[in-house]
Amino acid sequence: MIRLEVLPDPEAAAVRVAALVEESVNRVVPRGGRFAWAISGGEGPDPMFRRVRALEPPWSSIDTWQVDERIAPLGDPVRNRTRQERAFPPPALEGIRWMPVEDEDPEAGAAHYAATLPDRFDLVHLGLGADGHTASLVPGDPVLDVVDRDVAISGPYEGRRRMTLTYPALSRARRVVWLVTGEEKREAVRSLLAGDRSIPAARVSVADQLLIVDGAASAA
Repeated sequence: MIRLEVLPDPEAAAVRVAALVEESVNRVVPRGGRFAWAISGGEGPDPMFRRVRALEPPWSSIDTWQVDERIAPLGDPVRNRTRQERAFPPPALEGIRWMPVEDEDPEAGAAHYAATLPDRFDLVHLGLGADGHTASLVPGDPVLDVVDRDVAISGPYEGRRRMTLTYPALSRARRVVWLVTGEEKREAVRSLLAGDRSIPAARVSVADQLLIVDGAASAA
């Protein structure tokens, strides 16, 4: 069952998720380990990324992967990387493994990226689309049925194919934290909490899942 926390507004939700990231880092790094997490894109997490940056975590002990990325040229404004490069300081950027979507052969790039993944992520940050998608696991896409690869290439979605972590990779995470804001997400939140597997997001299978929403997105 996904645990739910409702915060008053998007900023409060961002602060809460940033605190959870800090908490997760502090479980791993003081013991001499490296913290491995994966981050989602879009505009929604930008305030959370700024909050994480302000907490000044030990970036030299943090390894970051992308949950998904649009197949587009380097520097294209639709790329998650373009936003993430602005959100994080140079020490953090040194530890980010960027999805190689500029490769001439996207499928080969996906296989290469899969080879860089940790055995398990300590934390995966996910968002939720109004249509119930998460990562680039979108309704009706063949990637939803991939069970033998950790990274795959989706079909066109909103005009772009995507490279995305698949359910097998996501489901090995120790913890998933969802950050969802906005009234347009309310029905998707309701479906996710109900375990409605007709939406892709509800098929993420991790025991420790925490859904942080603002008041507008709350289905309560």
